[in-house]
Amino acid sequence: MDLAPDATTREITARVRDLLVDEVLPAEPVLGAQVAATPEDWSFRPVVRQLQATAKERGLWNLFLPPGGPAAERGGGLTTLQYAPVAELTGYSPRLAPVAMNCAAPDTGNMELLAHFATPEQRERWLDPLLDGAQRSAFCMTEPAVASSDATNIATRIARDGDEYVITGRKWFATGAMNPDCGLLVVMGKTDPDAPRHRQQSMVLVPRETPGVTVLRGLTVLGYDDRDHGGHAEIVFDDVRVPASALLGGQGEGFAMAQARLGPGRIHHCMRALGTAERALDLVRERAAERVAFGSPLADQGVVREWAATARTEVEALRLLVLKTAWLMDTVGNRAAMTEIQAIKVAVPRAVGQILDRAVQVFGAAGVSGDHPLAELLAGVRTLRLADGPDEVHLASLGRAELRRTPYLARPAGGPAT
Repeated sequence: MDLAPDATTREITARVRDLLVDEVLPAEPVLGAQVAATPEDWSFRPVVRQLQATAKERGLWNLFLPPGGPAAERGGGLTTLQYAPVAELTGYSPRLAPVAMNCAAPDTGNMELLAHFATPEQRERWLDPLLDGAQRSAFCMTEPAVASSDATNIATRIARDGDEYVITGRKWFATGAMNPDCGLLVVMGKTDPDAPRHRQQSMVLVPRETPGVTVLRGLTVLGYDDRDHGGHAEIVFDDVRVPASALLGGQGEGFAMAQARLGPGRIHHCMRALGTAERALDLVRERAAERVAFGSPLADQGVVREWAATARTEVEALRLLVLKTAWLMDTVGNRAAMTEIQAIKVAVPRAVGQILDRAVQVFGAAGVSGDHPLAELLAGVRTLRLADGPDEVHLASLGRAELRRTPYLARPAGGPAT
């Protein structure tokens, strides 16, 4: 297992770092001003489109797409292990860097779904505009009326009626759906309630402007509405009709496709969260050096040093686990790496959330204000403990797997934790 960055990774990350320093970080206050000037707008602001044009020119576009598959020539062709440090860098500016490079959720997961499961006609209609950044999409899975931590609870009905599917239900936290450029809703619902639990669900591709689709409102996350990215929408589907050709994959394959989509999404979240932790530590380092309390800089306070040491230990350890997970996904596949994927999905957001919480303490009242990015970063990372499955679901699965594992001395070294 070699986790050292190869020549391709070093070259790509150097260019991504230059984009961050030269373009993305200086654009953060510009984005803030543009959002403040147009508070009712849910679309990408001009500065985002400018950054996207720059990223395209520099060849830093769709880097999340792995090699192989029908869309491979439109992306970076990086392995998961090669993409890990790239995604980590984008997490340093999570509001701007991922979307600037067309590597932001939920579009990344939706593009992977379309690349793997869509028909050629579906890819031409929906995937190509997403790869170009000309359109946005939303993933409609979570529902307000049921415990969506169990995806088999989904109540939205997708009923076959002749040559059409009829969709009835309510979804929420459909990220990006408030953006007027969001043309595609990937909707998961039940096509056969009498089938086995994991064969009841299917996915359909629904144009946002289809009659019966009502985008009710944009939701907030700890007070933040993510307005500059298109928000998180609550959507009602009332007798929405789409042609049978809108079915993604096969009927009854929705649950399996959702799991295929969420695996890469989970590790991407963790990669970016490590970059967010590095941003927090940079801010703490600067603040601790310049702020004086009780006659000496905060950097001389033992508790601050202990926090910094603990944070560094956690970041380095979790980065190695993320890299191992990425390596396993590349070498033995997502299913065989599921234990590691679940482990990082729990461990990384928890640790980074604690790092951000302590960074807020170092900043004092300023840390919870809008004058610094810490509060918004903390809200985003806290959300990761719910997104793509809450901690408790992953821990339950991990616990079951752990109690069934082969004894330690009987296992081969370096393989998946199965």
